[in-house]
Amino acid sequence: MNKAKRNRAFILEYYKALAGKRKTEELIRKYVSDEKLIEHIKFFDKTFPNYNAVVEEIFADEDKVFVRARMSGRHEGSLDDIPPTFKHFKMPFALCYRIKDNKITDHWMIADQMELLEQLGLAASMKPEFEKVEYIPETEEG
Repeated sequence: MNKAKRNRAFILEYYKALAGKRKTEELIRKYVSDEKLIEHIKFFDKTFPNYNAVVEEIFADEDKVFVRARMSGRHEGSLDDIPPTFKHFKMPFALCYRIKDNKITDHWMIADQMELLEQLGLAASMKPEFEKVEYIPETEEG
C-alpha cells in the first residue's frame, strides 16, 4: 500500500475512533501530536460532549489528507462566556492534515462559525452593530 493510501486509511480510522465518543487525552494522543489540534478537540468535546464527525469526502496525497466532513452535536458546555443552549447543531467543515509516522503533526481547518452560531440561536447577539451614516453627495460648489 502506498503512502497516500496508508494515510487515508489512518484518517478514516481516526474519525471512526473519535466520532460520537468522549475524546480523552489518551485517545486523542494515539492519533495526534499537533498540540493546537489536541486543544481544539478538547475544547469542542467540552462544549459539545461526544460530538460526531462524519467524513463526506477524503483525498490523500503523500503526507497530506484533505477531508470535507460534517460535525453534529449538542451545545452542553460553555462556549467562551456563552452558557449552554442545549440546542443541536450540524456544521460542515474542511480539514487538511499532515501525517508523519502515523500521527497528525499539523492541520488547517475551515468551518462556518456563523452557521454554528445561527443554529445555537446566538448569531444575532454576535453580529456587530454598524452606525448608520447618511450619504451626502458633494456639490460642485464645494
